[in-house]
Amino acid sequence: MAERAALEELVRLQGERVRGLKQQKASAEQIEEEVAKLLKLKAQLGPDEGKQKFVLKTPKETLTGKYGEDSKLIYDLKDQGGELLSLRYDLTVPFARYLAMNKLTNIKRYHIAKDFDIAGQFDPMIPDAECLKIMCEILSSLQIGDFLVKVNDRRILDGMFAICGVPDSKFRTICSSVDKLDKVSWEEVKNEMVGEKGLAPKVADRIGDYVQQHGGVSLVEQLLQDPELSQNKQALEGLGDLKILFEYLTLFGIADKISFDLSLARGLDYYTGVIYEAVLLQTPVRAGEEPLGVGSVAAGGRYDGLVGMFDPKGRKVPCVGLSIGVERIFSIVEQRLEALEEKVRTTETQVLVASAQKKLLEERLRLVSELWDAGIKAELLYKKNPKLLNQLQYCEEAGIPLVVIIGEQELKDGVIKLRSVASREEVDVRREDLVEEIKRRTSQPFCIC
Repeated sequence: MAERAALEELVRLQGERVRGLKQQKASAEQIEEEVAKLLKLKAQLGPDEGKQKFVLKTPKETLTGKYGEDSKLIYDLKDQGGELLSLRYDLTVPFARYLAMNKLTNIKRYHIAKDFDIAGQFDPMIPDAECLKIMCEILSSLQIGDFLVKVNDRRILDGMFAICGVPDSKFRTICSSVDKLDKVSWEEVKNEMVGEKGLAPKVADRIGDYVQQHGGVSLVEQLLQDPELSQNKQALEGLGDLKILFEYLTLFGIADKISFDLSLARGLDYYTGVIYEAVLLQTPVRAGEEPLGVGSVAAGGRYDGLVGMFDPKGRKVPCVGLSIGVERIFSIVEQRLEALEEKVRTTETQVLVASAQKKLLEERLRLVSELWDAGIKAELLYKKNPKLLNQLQYCEEAGIPLVVIIGEQELKDGVIKLRSVASREEVDVRREDLVEEIKRRTSQPFCIC
């Protein structure tokens, strides 16, 4: 233990030396020399089996070769020491690397506001159905409009390409072309396949017969009877799993939100099975709103082979997950609020306790305490004698919907003035009824639209 502690101290000191050289903008050669010493010390130290840290670092070699034609979305950079690093908006590959490095075979992960993954060996389609259920719950609760989740399976796509005559070497690049069907017409996709990627026109036409179909479980059953597709082992496995998946989705009560769409391809190379993507059905139409141009708002799928790419022995860990398009959802909400000339709320506060005259701080403190005790999200300005106009302006800027105003006359009459910030309507409410009235007014379901 003493020897390990001494090594840890040497690693710490050497790490500080490297950081110091970087801050001083020392030469790359000097930094590289000290980094090499640090790595040598860390190698001597070895792993600490007693510690579990969930850290996702992403060197460049981790990302390359995993995204197909989407590799152009990887951004390379160097730190001051010259180490080559990469950035990408996707956390799936770093997560798979983490599982392999830590020899984990079973985990459920939620990355705040964005990603959800399930890793482990389970019976077919149960975790996949849960991921789709979570996706639907999130999008429904956000109330950004009606949506549809398209599902497909990479095995069905590969089987379809095989029976249509696509060479094995062109599967992924043709898959990338098919994935553009939600943005451009079939003719444009076909021209790319034939003109840019060298696919025979007859083969492209056969692909077109399949990828323009979409439906529900009835389409799955129809394709299970397809004389050619049903003879392909990969496609048959994918169709069988999709049939099971639709059974579970029906039990979860979300089958009406799901469409089996043969044009869904998801251009990332690491997907191996079920894939899915949520799209808004149409731009929500409300008075004063401008049309919104957004694509998919969530997506994911199964990637059973990715962990094995990072494991020294190639051990595979089945995984499935989803990612929420936070940036696109924000753009929808922001454009809608701009069109309606509404402001984004910057606080969860439901009511501000204000005063109309001076020397009423004690009454404000007493009332805000009563509201807190009743479970109401209330606040007050931290001034003894704030001006009423300043208090009302604060509510408008922060998006606080209600104001309770204490005044000398109201105290004498045993009432509190309750004001709606939006309409500026004011009513007198008896103090004993105030909590109930605020709860009634704030009980409407939350909506970001």
